[in-house]
Amino acid sequence: MSIVRAHFWVKGLVQGVGFRYFVLRQAAALQLNGWVRNRYNGSVEGVVEGPAERVKEFLDHCRRGPALAEVQEMRIQYEEPKGETTFRIRSSI
Repeated sequence: MSIVRAHFWVKGLVQGVGFRYFVLRQAAALQLNGWVRNRYNGSVEGVVEGPAERVKEFLDHCRRGPALAEVQEMRIQYEEPKGETTFRIRSSI
C-alpha cells in the first residue's frame, strides 16, 4: 500500500461554512492523518497523508466541500510523507 502526502489549498466560499470540520470528518471516516486551517486571505490550507486511494477520495470530497461551500479552485502539491499521526484543525495563519 503506497502512502502519499498531499498539501492542498482551496479557494472560494470556504470560510464560515464549516469547511474545516467537514474536512476533519472526511479524514476521520477515511482514517487519514494531517491538518487543516483557515488562511487570512480567505482560503483553506491542509495536508493529508495515507494510502493513495483514500487520499484521492478525500481530495475529491474537498473539491465539493460541504453544502454551503462554493469551491472555485483547488491546488494540490504532493510531498514526501512526514508521518502525521492524527488529523487536526490548526490555528489560522
